[in-house]
Amino acid sequence: MAEEEPRRRIPLVPENLLKRRKAYQAIKATQAKQALLNKRKHQKGKQIQFKRLEAFVRDSWRKHRDDVRMRRMEQRPGQMAAPQEQKLAFVVRIVDITGVSRRVKRVIDLLRLRRNFTGTFVKLTPLSLKMLRIVEPYVAWGHPNLKSVRELILKRGQAKIQKKRIPLTDNMLIEEHLGGCGIICLEDLIHEIYSAGKHFKKVTNFLWPFHLSVARHASRNKVGFLKEMGKPGWRGDGINQLIRQLN
Repeated sequence: MAEEEPRRRIPLVPENLLKRRKAYQAIKATQAKQALLNKRKHQKGKQIQFKRLEAFVRDSWRKHRDDVRMRRMEQRPGQMAAPQEQKLAFVVRIVDITGVSRRVKRVIDLLRLRRNFTGTFVKLTPLSLKMLRIVEPYVAWGHPNLKSVRELILKRGQAKIQKKRIPLTDNMLIEEHLGGCGIICLEDLIHEIYSAGKHFKKVTNFLWPFHLSVARHASRNKVGFLKEMGKPGWRGDGINQLIRQLN
């Protein structure tokens, strides 16, 4: 008869180690369940927020005011002519646009002023002046000097590359994306913007809108405007003072 194979001895696991494993598995199961609940809660989106009647009245009044203003602009066109000596404007959004008309929102998106206290450079043409008239109650704009343009770009200039913000800390980055336009450094970029050259649109699209800073507890007047900023609209050379305050 063949000899019987010796039985294999199963290694014993200490009882304290088994308890530790069981407690660890229970913790992991609880964490997985909580993660699933958090994911479902996140997928539901924002909770329904209660909106007061005053908010509906305010939004309706703003929309009606914009519609009346647009009709008056169409009936009386050409009230603002582009200055011959000025080709550049800096536009800052200083008023919230909740409840405004679709046309105003569309122009705000075209100007890339999707957040309060953001600013962009605009080349003055009859079309851009008409756009500025449409959003005039919500923005402040004027003619910046070379010093303001230089300070804005050096302090808050950021490039938009593949939908990412990249600080302008290296001229190689500028030469890589704007070298075909003859712009290889920051000084060339500043000159192209201030002179509103033929590559102005490409340069402004390369730059991210300027996010300006404002005091967290800034005082407001009865209408709701910040006292330091004044009223929205055309400022002329006074836009340089506003840039100093917000830069």
